[in-house]
Amino acid sequence: MKIKEITGFLETIAPVQLQESYDNAGLLAGDPEWDCTGIIVALDTIEDVIAEAMEKKCNLVVAHHPIIFGGLKKLAGRTYVERTVIKAIKNDIAIYAIHTNLDNVLHGVNGKIADLLGLVNRQPLLPKQGLLKKLFVFVPSTHAEKVRDAIFSAGAGHIGNYSECSFNAAGDGTYLAKEGANPFMGKVGERHTEPEIKMEIVFQPWLQEAIISAMLAAHPYEEVAYDIIALENAWASAGSGLLGQLPQPMSETAFLTLLKDSFGLKLVKHTGLRGKQVSKIAVCGGAGSFLTKTAIAAGADVYVTADIKYHEFFDADRRLVLADIGHYESEQHSISLVFDILKQKYPTFAVLKTGVNTNPVHYFF
Repeated sequence: MKIKEITGFLETIAPVQLQESYDNAGLLAGDPEWDCTGIIVALDTIEDVIAEAMEKKCNLVVAHHPIIFGGLKKLAGRTYVERTVIKAIKNDIAIYAIHTNLDNVLHGVNGKIADLLGLVNRQPLLPKQGLLKKLFVFVPSTHAEKVRDAIFSAGAGHIGNYSECSFNAAGDGTYLAKEGANPFMGKVGERHTEPEIKMEIVFQPWLQEAIISAMLAAHPYEEVAYDIIALENAWASAGSGLLGQLPQPMSETAFLTLLKDSFGLKLVKHTGLRGKQVSKIAVCGGAGSFLTKTAIAAGADVYVTADIKYHEFFDADRRLVLADIGHYESEQHSISLVFDILKQKYPTFAVLKTGVNTNPVHYFF
């Protein structure tokens, strides 16, 4: 199996087009045409993880965090980033990062946090906008079902928890075939009127090439009339953070205990408690201070994230409890998430979780 087959599958789960503008997800080192000998799943790619991959004869590391984040201008072995990349290249080990694109899908990193907390009624805390397009295509009535099925099979027509969504309106199309044409119906030189269906179907932009190809292959006309427009709608299936509800309200201290137990925490940094029952919970794995005001506006009782600076704790303003559980701690379970995704797809292939604790933060008690 080629490395590109594995990375291609991962990009159906978390398309790289969903990554943030500052991010660097995707294949960072290695040849996509290499035969894959095994996969190590990690949170971070560091030298010890590359050594582990060598020892276990795995030539692909799938990590959440990109080891190459900013511009890498030198490979002189002066930093851990340079040493890690050199070690990977010298030993033919590919590195793939699945970062904010995995954060931004509901079933991704934040979905895993929600699983551990038992949250229900989930939705993106800050849905992404401008990530949808709509296809309009005109099809003879006799072939409408065939064309519609082809478009759906290529991935179009998903809205939230619904698939195969379309709008169809009947009407009459006209055309006059000129010399050299091979009309589906009618004759050359004569205007023809054909009963047609106008279809409207939404899709994600990264699927456009496959959708148009499938549509054209199924369509009976040699010249197909279709339009594509960009939509500004928020997409309910992707966005930053996650908002959900506890199955039953609980006290703030009970929720903090749930946090500690669920994530194996030694401590939880948090703002002052408000003496209220909590039910609506916002979460964001990793550095999430940019969503504090969004969580407040959404009516969250608690916002769970990481990397909150001192002055940013004041932003809670006693309107919710802001809980910082640590960057590594909030994202550690993404290893199991990616492992389970790969193992379900490739049950007989060598997919391994790293045994290296890559957390650079230590605590002294």
